[in-house]
Amino acid sequence: MANEMNKILDSIVLPEGYKPSESEEYMCPMQLAYFRKKLLDWKSELIAGSQNTMKTLVEETSDTYGTAGDDIDRANDEALKQLELRTRDRERKVMAKIDAALKRIDDGTFGYCEITDEPIGLKRLEARPIATMTLEAQEEYEAKEKMYNS
Repeated sequence: MANEMNKILDSIVLPEGYKPSESEEYMCPMQLAYFRKKLLDWKSELIAGSQNTMKTLVEETSDTYGTAGDDIDRANDEALKQLELRTRDRERKVMAKIDAALKRIDDGTFGYCEITDEPIGLKRLEARPIATMTLEAQEEYEAKEKMYNS
């Protein structure tokens, strides 16, 4: 079914500047194609950034290997590398959420709350296409989580 859905969505040509609108049927093929493209573009950006990070880290390691530098320079370099690696780790987690959203497009559940089955809403999905809950369900979930973790 996923292959079939991908073929259908790949065949849709989105008009330039297309944005999903409330006047369309919710999660119609045009909207699904739009969000699929948005997710795939986001994933490509993350992958490119990750590749640049690895290239930079390799270059910096080979450039600084064997050079003295003072302790402050080395500590600063190490702190910057650690920050970059933490950022990439967060992006790796986002990529997993992107993949999950793409699977939801394939199985027909994208755009619907995993708790209530209600539409998540175009504005929320536009802002956060990996969202799995309506804003209300997300707030309730976070409130319960905060209560249990306190």
